[in-house]
Amino acid sequence: MSDAAAFDLHRVDTPLIDDPLIDAVMARITADGVGEGAVMGLRKAWPDIHFTYCLDDDIWALEPYREARGFNIYLVTGRYHCLSFTGDIGDATGLVIASLDDGGGA
Repeated sequence: MSDAAAFDLHRVDTPLIDDPLIDAVMARITADGVGEGAVMGLRKAWPDIHFTYCLDDDIWALEPYREARGFNIYLVTGRYHCLSFTGDIGDATGLVIASLDDGGGA
């Protein structure tokens, strides 16, 4: 087996997170409401993307990547062997949907 073939076997592909994807996620959350149910729907629609739901006040000292009525979106990365927040969409491997309403929504 060539070195190139061996390299391909070990390559980790990460899902593409870009602004059009985030636009689609925001539109879906706006239509479906914010909450665990909506995030479960996102996971079904985009199974290769890591989605997390929480309350926005659980996240501190970090600006959201996008803000919307009732929720914010934060970027996360798992590229460095530990899940962490990032401000760089090029490093993002997942999205955190953070509700601004402590009632939890739909």
